[in-house]
Order: sequence, then C-alpha cells, then structure tokens
Amino acid sequence: MKIDQHTVLYGVVGSPLGHTLSPVMHNTAFEVTGLNSVYLAFETRDLEGCMHAMRALCIRGMSVTLPFKSTVIPYLDELDPLAEDIGAVNTIVNDEGGLTGYNTDASGALKAIEESTSLSGRRCLLIGAGGAAHAIGFVLKERGLSIAVANRSSERGEALAGSLGCPFVPLKDLEATQADILIQTTPLGMYPGEDECIVPTGMLKEGMVVMDIIYNPIETKLLKEARSRGCKTISGLSMFVYQGAQQFKLWTGLDAPIGAMTNAVKRALTGTDIHCLAESIPDKTK
Repeated sequence: MKIDQHTVLYGVVGSPLGHTLSPVMHNTAFEVTGLNSVYLAFETRDLEGCMHAMRALCIRGMSVTLPFKSTVIPYLDELDPLAEDIGAVNTIVNDEGGLTGYNTDASGALKAIEESTSLSGRRCLLIGAGGAAHAIGFVLKERGLSIAVANRSSERGEALAGSLGCPFVPLKDLEATQADILIQTTPLGMYPGEDECIVPTGMLKEGMVVMDIIYNPIETKLLKEARSRGCKTISGLSMFVYQGAQQFKLWTGLDAPIGAMTNAVKRALTGTDIHCLAESIPDKTK
C-alpha cells in the first residue's frame, strides 16, 4: 500500500474496536480495485470530536459501530430515508463537508438470510435492541414477517418492540417462545468472550434457522449449539461482507470485490490459508 498526499482516508468509529476486521476487509477492497485509499480504526468515546475531525480532515467515509449507531444522527446533515426510518446509521458519506448517514446493516442482513432460507410465513425472534436489531427488525417487518423482540434490558427491548408493533419477550421466557427464525444481534459471544451465549439451548429446535450477526468468531457458541441440535445456521460473516460491500459502493461508486473481501476476513479470522477452508466455510458471497 502506497500512502501519499493524494491518499483518501476512510475509517470506522466506535468503542471498543479491538475486534474489528473492517480495516482488513475495506483495505483489501481498495487494493484489489487499485484505489489510493486507506481505512483505519478510530476507537473513541468522543463522538462529537470525531465528527468534527471527519469534516476538518476530509475523511471521505466512516463506518459507525457500537455504541454510536443512533447517537451519531444529531451530528449529521442528512439521512438517507431508510436510515431515518430505522433510526440508526452505520455508514457516513462525506461530500465536501456535508455528512449523510446511511444504513447498510438492513440490506446486508436481509441478503444473508434470504440466500439461506425463505422468509415467507416465518415467525422471527429478534434478540437485542441496538442499532443492528433496529435495522434487521425494520426490514423483516417490511417483508411481512411476524416478529417478537427479546432483550436483556426490558426498557430498551420494549421500546424497539413498540416501534416495530410487535410483542416483547423477557429473556426468562425465551425457552417457551416459538420461532422459525432466531436472529441474535447482541455482542454476547463475540471475541474475546466466545464462551458466552444469551440463548438457552432448550429453545433450539431441529429445523429452526439460527443467525448470529457476530462474525468473530465465525462460528459462535450459539451457532455450535444450534448446529448440534439440527438447526440451520447463518454466520454473521455474510452480513458483515454484504453491508461492507454496500458501504464501498456508497463511498466510491464502484462495485465491491466481494470474493476478495470475504477471503481476506476469513484468513484474518482463521489464520489459515483460504484454500483449506472451502469445505468447512462455504463462500456464500460468490
């Protein structure tokens, strides 16, 4: 990577960011497409300062992750209609100092789910009430699914359920909840807390579709338990790459090299040559 006075700067803002592989994914995309650009991780709790810096330093684009997907909105000049409807932003485009917020989590999650299962007539249980849960819940509601929301904090969970017009399920009642599709959106189970799992194994039934939006590790404890009980599992890797590909398109106007981005993330996660992964981790993004 050659960095000079013409290099265009992008990044991700959030806290913590020790786990993020967004720089690996996006820098690979820049390299493959021959763009003189670099993507960095900006771990901070000073969101306002970061947004001022984005304008002042001409940072062309920013990914937004926990805990800022909703709180970043007041610092933006415009919102894409989908991001406004969802109430959460995970992507910012800087157009000559004007900051516009987008949400690519919604389309990324939908594409990952629809390539694995049919949504028609399904009941979905959404676990979590953060920005990703808002995005996924909104897009699934738009598709006409029956949704329920579960969350550790009743206040936040009930607020999301209210905005989606669906029931709220306390965590203690999860095992008795009926669902065809379960989508886990909380950070529980993410590296370095791989031994954590918010879902009681008793509710995992054969034939259920279980998605965990965590991509590090590729197979979380929840997905291992679900697979062992005959569930169809969806890793967060596909959603991560698909939402990243849409970010790349928004920032550059170019189609993203999805295969290269997927392989780069897999290599970073496994430390193994990508050719050894073909059977254990199918590349669904090709």
